[in-house]
Amino acid sequence: MIKVIINGFKGRMGQALVNCVPQHQELELAAQVDAGDDLAAVIGSGDVVIDFSSQAATVGVAALCAQHQKALVIGTTGHSDTETFEIRKLAKAIPIVWASNFSTGVNTLFWLTRKAAEILGPDFDLEVVEMHHRLKKDAPSGTAKTLAEILADVRKVRLSEAARHGRAGIVGARLQSEIGVHSIRGGDVVGDHTVIFANTGERVELTHKASSRDTFANGALRAAEWVVNQPPGIYDMQAVLGLK
Repeated sequence: MIKVIINGFKGRMGQALVNCVPQHQELELAAQVDAGDDLAAVIGSGDVVIDFSSQAATVGVAALCAQHQKALVIGTTGHSDTETFEIRKLAKAIPIVWASNFSTGVNTLFWLTRKAAEILGPDFDLEVVEMHHRLKKDAPSGTAKTLAEILADVRKVRLSEAARHGRAGIVGARLQSEIGVHSIRGGDVVGDHTVIFANTGERVELTHKASSRDTFANGALRAAEWVVNQPPGIYDMQAVLGLK
């Protein structure tokens, strides 16, 4: 039995994780902690930590896991370059699944987006549109960033140079090199993502819509079950699902 510690259990995703653990026969909930609790006091009781707390806490959680040789699943997004660098250093000591989205459907969307970009070629304009609930703090979503990174990789451009976050005023004609990334916030939307490939006379759209956080929770739990048997390093859900 693999013992799981959930960090950030009071949040929406944390509650979904707690509720979904019984659906996984190989997993057992060892502990659940949140802000103000002492993760160090319970980390010895688990085999893997699933962190859906906050971006600011992730480096500290990763360092604690590395110290105690515990596998880690990271579900937080919006990390700075410095935080990303620190987490990647810690992955030399422990296996980490770090994904912007744990949904099987979304990871299929990642795969389809790459294939579509390769097949359709450079003549199609690329746009990514995402919508989430009004309480989401970061924008664009981690999933939208991943989709844009896939498009940039296929086009062999730097996303930092190609990304266009919204348009306002007299901005001129759209550049072929642009990758549009647009964020919408409102209501209680769990997560919608659309990749648009637009050309003269035709348009292809790939869309994923999530109606329940359980799809992300079950994916993260599947990742937790998988990662405990991996050597140190950074993995994503493509690896977990065998799509690589």
